[in-house]
Amino acid sequence: MSDRDPQKAPRLIAVANQKGGVGKTTTTINVAAGLAEFGYKVLLIDLDPQGNASTGLGIESSQRHKTTYDLLLEEAPIEALILPSSVRNLSVCPANADLASADIELVSNEKRSFLLHDALHAKGALEMGMDFILIDCPPSLSLLTVNALVAAQSVLIPLQSEFFALEGLSQLMLTIRDIRKTANPSLRIEGVVITMADGRNRLSQQVEADARDTLGDLVFETTIPRNVRVSEAPSYALPVLSYDPSSKGADAYRRLTMEIVARHSSVQVK
Repeated sequence: MSDRDPQKAPRLIAVANQKGGVGKTTTTINVAAGLAEFGYKVLLIDLDPQGNASTGLGIESSQRHKTTYDLLLEEAPIEALILPSSVRNLSVCPANADLASADIELVSNEKRSFLLHDALHAKGALEMGMDFILIDCPPSLSLLTVNALVAAQSVLIPLQSEFFALEGLSQLMLTIRDIRKTANPSLRIEGVVITMADGRNRLSQQVEADARDTLGDLVFETTIPRNVRVSEAPSYALPVLSYDPSSKGADAYRRLTMEIVARHSSVQVK
């Protein structure tokens, strides 16, 4: 259950890592589902041209008449995009391959980095009764990711437990720093979550230890394990919390969600 103040604006969290295959979309889906399970009203904005977050929450391609592409091009307001997902309390602004051309089409727009921000701050757009808005970014530091970082209040960073993980994080940190200086001074790091962890693997243990030594309290206490149920769930268009609620993966994402909620004084888990 949630204690929601209807006067408060939703918390906007971008989920980003320019490296593919780190569990970014899986984390977005399951944190969103975890928040919804706790009773919060959640909107997931799919900003990845692959549209995997939309598919993973049961939004068929045939349902995506309006997408985040139309939102960025100012051809549709956000309320025209929102579709119910397979999870109660969780809605989706879907994406499709049209977004792949957005970088080229928008490059001449003077407001190109603020399009998502402006769409979300249009009259009434943040008064839809949502507690959290999660933005699933593409696996690149493209104009789409920049739009998400300019619009968001914080960034959740999935970090795969593998060699060179921290080196790959440096460019994202530089981008976040640049956006703080130029477009969104209040942007902060929500936290870094270690994904695909294997407690039996020495390298995996070392990567986690290095991340905690380097990033300190930015790293969530919860780690997401390698878990076959987490991998299977998207093929059933479900988050792992719905697909196998008692699995280790589902338990880990619930604990991560509780950590995220605990970092916000305005919302509490009952």
